[in-house]
Amino acid sequence: MLNVKSYSLGPIQTNCYIVSNKQKDCILFDPGEESSKIIKAIRTNQLNPKAIFLTHAHFDHIGAVEDLRELFSIPLYVHSKEVAWLSDPMKNGSGRYAELPDYIVKKPEDEHIIHNEQYFNVAGIKFKAVFTPGHSPGSISYIFEKDGFAIVGDTLFEGSVGRTDLLGGSHEMLLKSIHEKILVLPEETIIYPGHGSYTTPAQEMESNPFLNGF
Repeated sequence: MLNVKSYSLGPIQTNCYIVSNKQKDCILFDPGEESSKIIKAIRTNQLNPKAIFLTHAHFDHIGAVEDLRELFSIPLYVHSKEVAWLSDPMKNGSGRYAELPDYIVKKPEDEHIIHNEQYFNVAGIKFKAVFTPGHSPGSISYIFEKDGFAIVGDTLFEGSVGRTDLLGGSHEMLLKSIHEKILVLPEETIIYPGHGSYTTPAQEMESNPFLNGF
């Protein structure tokens, strides 16, 4: 059984998820900001980070990546369509806000760039990366089928859906991703979003006003 811990970090409270197994190996998903808090959580729980995976490359999901990569010498995984966003503040959004520094993250190694939907086994932590574009062109959701949860970034929220007015966004594609990749999961699957509380497919099909009529 995997353990999932959520930490809401940064100016817009982005959820960073630390998924660990009983051997204390872990994966970091969307370390968006406040690397010191993430490092403290890792050390307090005596965890051994193995990799960083991004659901997408907006600034509020990448802010702590470089600190963590350097400290733990771990690889970064991101969709091929958003590799260039990591080092481009206008594409990752940090350049749109005068009060923010430019967020710059180095390109991952080629073998860590995700091109196709695929299964991963990182230190015995098994999951599938599925493409869920709409909020951004390279958005990925990570499905932990055996353990009954999914990390979906800014694709779906409790009672809402991701915004699509940013670079490469598409409302039509977002709804297609939600219905074909997320709502088809077992209805009790725990959905961990990029912001806010967790939810389930059953709850969203019942009460999400943005999904009514589908």
